[in-house]
Amino acid sequence: MHPALSVIIFTVSSGAGLGLIVLAALFGVFQIGGGLTPNESFWAGLLGLLLTTVGLLASTFHLANPKNAWRAFSRFRSSWLSREGVFAVLLYPFALFYFVLAWQEAAPNWLLACLGLLTALLALATVFSTGMIYACLRTMRQWNTSLVPTNYILMGLALGAVILTTVLTITRGPALEAATTLTLMVLIGAGLGKVIYYFWIGEPRGPTINTATGFTRGAVRLFESGQSSGNFLNKEFGFQPSASLVGKLRLAVYGLGFVIPIVLVALLIGNEGGFAFAFIAVLSAFAGIGIERWLFFAEARHVVNLFYGQQHT
Repeated sequence: MHPALSVIIFTVSSGAGLGLIVLAALFGVFQIGGGLTPNESFWAGLLGLLLTTVGLLASTFHLANPKNAWRAFSRFRSSWLSREGVFAVLLYPFALFYFVLAWQEAAPNWLLACLGLLTALLALATVFSTGMIYACLRTMRQWNTSLVPTNYILMGLALGAVILTTVLTITRGPALEAATTLTLMVLIGAGLGKVIYYFWIGEPRGPTINTATGFTRGAVRLFESGQSSGNFLNKEFGFQPSASLVGKLRLAVYGLGFVIPIVLVALLIGNEGGFAFAFIAVLSAFAGIGIERWLFFAEARHVVNLFYGQQHT
């Protein structure tokens, strides 16, 4: 699948923003590690909404006719894309109310708790729907698995956790130690989830020319196939990076996306400063997850490639 920059920015930025919103809300509702201060909650929520907005706006550049984006909201019962849009729109008022009221300390605890839980649930539902947009496509063997929405949630939370930790290294709030520990746990979990995903897509499975034609007792060969180049299907669904490039980029995903951030976040434990470590961890994590998302699209194989002579998809 041809990796579109707009979709990569959309999934990475919105995932990070939604993950940050989830964690900021849960830290406030359950007072994890002593909870966030009003200023910490406000700035974390504002940053989360900003990243989410940047991602959603980037997604419109992938549309052939962006002015028709509103139509995506009309198929909630059957479309994960529509569900994602509806959940994202519902998230904004609840998140704004929660983070502003938490900042002003102008609401009873029960109301803040309800708003915080609704905010966290809507943010999770949005990022889950983003993953399901791809996971529901049976024509893409590498996407048609529950591992996809699971990884989207884990990597969104991982990016959000690193950002939250960075904010807390500036304010030195009471929840810094808890945030640092949670960040390490989520980064490790997201890294393991990606290992499992890469192992899963590496196993030979899915349709072949034999199964597509129904002739399963002998080897089927194509004597004539579709155009080798120059059409939409070849450009969008026939993108094939070399095996050596994929291997190098996967190492970059592990190194930049998980190993370096884990080491840098671990160095924050007991460190009186640490902002530089946390900031570099954020940059590294975004770079690693950005590469991961490029691979996510580049490694996907549509079944239409069988028509162009590829035995496996």
